[in-house]
Amino acid sequence: MRVLHILNRFNIGGPIYYVAYLTKFMPDEFDTMLIGGVKEEEEGTSEYILEQYGIKPIVIKSMYRSISWLDIKAYKEIKKIIKEYQPDIVHTHAAKAGILGRLAAKVCGVKVIVHTFHGHVFDKYFGGLKSFIYKTIERIFALLSTKIIALSNLQAQELCEKYRICPKKKIVVIPLGLDLTKFFEETDRKRQQFRQWYNIADDEIAVAIIGRLAPIKNFKFFLEVINLVLQTTSKKVKFFVVGDGEEHKMIEQYAEHLGISYANYNHLAGGQCPDVSLILTSWIKEVDCVNAGVDIVTLTSLNEGTPTSLIESQAANKPIVANRVGGVADIVLEGKTALLAERDNLEDFVSKMLQLIEDDDLRSKMSQEGASFAKKRFDYSVLIASMSDLYLNLYQQKVSTRDKKANYQ
Repeated sequence: MRVLHILNRFNIGGPIYYVAYLTKFMPDEFDTMLIGGVKEEEEGTSEYILEQYGIKPIVIKSMYRSISWLDIKAYKEIKKIIKEYQPDIVHTHAAKAGILGRLAAKVCGVKVIVHTFHGHVFDKYFGGLKSFIYKTIERIFALLSTKIIALSNLQAQELCEKYRICPKKKIVVIPLGLDLTKFFEETDRKRQQFRQWYNIADDEIAVAIIGRLAPIKNFKFFLEVINLVLQTTSKKVKFFVVGDGEEHKMIEQYAEHLGISYANYNHLAGGQCPDVSLILTSWIKEVDCVNAGVDIVTLTSLNEGTPTSLIESQAANKPIVANRVGGVADIVLEGKTALLAERDNLEDFVSKMLQLIEDDDLRSKMSQEGASFAKKRFDYSVLIASMSDLYLNLYQQKVSTRDKKANYQ
């Protein structure tokens, strides 16, 4: 059975791991191919992730994140690949790939078309009119889909009831799966290594936010949290922004405005890390070392699908402070592995952050259940088993329907 995966772009993030596992680890009865678009200039490349699994994708050089006339060329390229590869199933991932890929698959007569919402742009990304247009487009393309995959129960509920993208019977929930092994291994060595790289004292509490520096991640809010925490706590605290993107300059400017001392420093550059309150590290490939080395992981996003950083931080037994948005509540154990604040409630968020910073016993207690929970719920083996079953069932249904029609005729 041939399965073609079509991804928006090859940037660092949850979707790239998702498609990598579905390309590499499916059972022998599946043959898989991965194609995708070009990452934005400021985004980190995911090539090293694919290389470590021996995956050689086809890059559609005319497919970018933003809408443009090049989409016509990308659509034609995808159609050409579908005609040559002749997949039994086309599985698209995220908005742009979902539109171009599903349309091409339908035109080419592919019988099973599956689409995964890794997140959505219906809330807090754009204004009302643009959001309405995107919802309308997704409703139309849901009609072309055999199944829609949501990564969490909450996301499924939103797609069905809140945004009315498709009926409930068309949605199946299959949580994100990750290879979490490296977050369990050699944690003491990795912790020591990271804290040496970034000059973190033994009695200093390190707090990290990990991911793409995009407006939806709400970094102004994060800086306001830092400012109030530093004004309130008597503990020694150092904050980290691990990642890069379009908000980098804004973060620097707003940190200066608030009087937060900061520096751009990556351990690969050499030299000693400056003694400041906020370190902007850019991308770090050794994200397992980051998680081992810090004491708290945070997320201030206005909206989220299934944030990979929070799954990884739980695998590393790191407590979380995050906004209660999107699928966040579905992937943590509230009160056990994470404290959740209401969206855009600065007082609530700071209060919960200070709880973890000030209370060593609470921080230690919340560092005990994450690994077992993450391994049980989000190991990639669970993803592979669930997706294999879905593909086989959908394919058999199509074959059965086709046979019935043939017999009737």
